[in-house]
Amino acid sequence: MGLALTSILVMALLSLTIGVADMSFGAVLQGQVDDALILLASRVPRTMALILTGASMAIAGLIFQMLTRNKFVEPATAGTAESAGLGLLVAVFFLPTVPMLAKMLLASGFAIAGTVLFLRLLDRLPRHQPLLVPLVGLMLGGVIGAVATFFAYQTDLLQYLGIWTTGEFSGVLRGRYELLWITGGLALIGYLYADRFSIIGMGSDVAITLGLNHRGVMWLGLLVVSVITAVVVVTVGSIPFLGLIVPNIVSRMVGDNLRAAVPWAASLGAGLLLFCDILGRVLRAPYEVPIGTILGVLGSAVFLMLLLGRQSHAVR
Repeated sequence: MGLALTSILVMALLSLTIGVADMSFGAVLQGQVDDALILLASRVPRTMALILTGASMAIAGLIFQMLTRNKFVEPATAGTAESAGLGLLVAVFFLPTVPMLAKMLLASGFAIAGTVLFLRLLDRLPRHQPLLVPLVGLMLGGVIGAVATFFAYQTDLLQYLGIWTTGEFSGVLRGRYELLWITGGLALIGYLYADRFSIIGMGSDVAITLGLNHRGVMWLGLLVVSVITAVVVVTVGSIPFLGLIVPNIVSRMVGDNLRAAVPWAASLGAGLLLFCDILGRVLRAPYEVPIGTILGVLGSAVFLMLLLGRQSHAVR
C-alpha cells in the first residue's frame, strides 16, 4: 500500500506540471500571480478531480460487483451511467435554471431507476450463465443511450450529450469540480459498510441468517453506486470500464474481503486515472486525447480478456 500511495503522489505531482500554459513551482514560490493562478485554478482542481473520480468509481464498481455477485459488471456496463446521462438531459431541458446540485439529484434518481431495472432483469437470468449478465447490461445501456440520443436530437442537445458521454477533464477548473467531493464521502460510506456488503455478496439467505437487513443494505449500496455515477457524469462525463478493471485486479490480489479491497481499489483507481490522463495530455501535445477514449480502448481489451478467460476456463 505504501508503494501505491507513493506512486499516486508522484503522478499527482507530475500532473501538476503538465499543461499548455507555462508554469513552474519556483515562480509560484516567488509570488508570481499568473503561475499561482494556473496552479490553483486549473492544475490542482484537475488533479483532485482525477483522484476523487478514480477512487470513487473503482469503489462503486467493487460494491456493484458484490451486490450483483458478478465480476463482469460495473455502472458503465449496467445502464447506470446512461440512465444518469438521460436524467441530466431531462434536467437541462425542463429545469435549465435550477442549480447544478438539483440536476445532479435528478440524474441520481434516473441512475437508481436504471440500476433497479437492470437488477430486475438480472433476476430473470439463469445463475449458471454469468456471462449473460454483462451482455444484458450492455444491451440495456444501449437502449437507454438510444433513448437519450433521440431525446437530445429532438431538443437540440446533442452537443451536451456528446460531452457527457465522453469523459474528459480539460474543462475542470476551480468552482466546477467541487461536487466530486460528494463521491469522496460516498466512498467513505462504502468503506464503513464494507463488511455488510461482503455479506450481501454471499446471498440473501446467508445475509438474513446472519441477522442483516438485506433489503436495507442492498438499497444503500445501490444509492452509493448510483449517486457516485451521477456526480461523475454531471461533472466530467462518463468514465468507461474503470469500475470493471480495477475490482477484478484487486479481487485477484486480496480476494473478496471488501474491507481489505476498498483501500486497494481506491489507490489503483486513482493511479490508473492519473496515468491515463497524463498519457492523454502528452500523446498529442498541446492537444489532448480524452481520458474516456483511452480508458475505453484499455477497458474493452481487458473486458474481452476477462470474458474469453472465463469462457476457456469453463470449457476445460
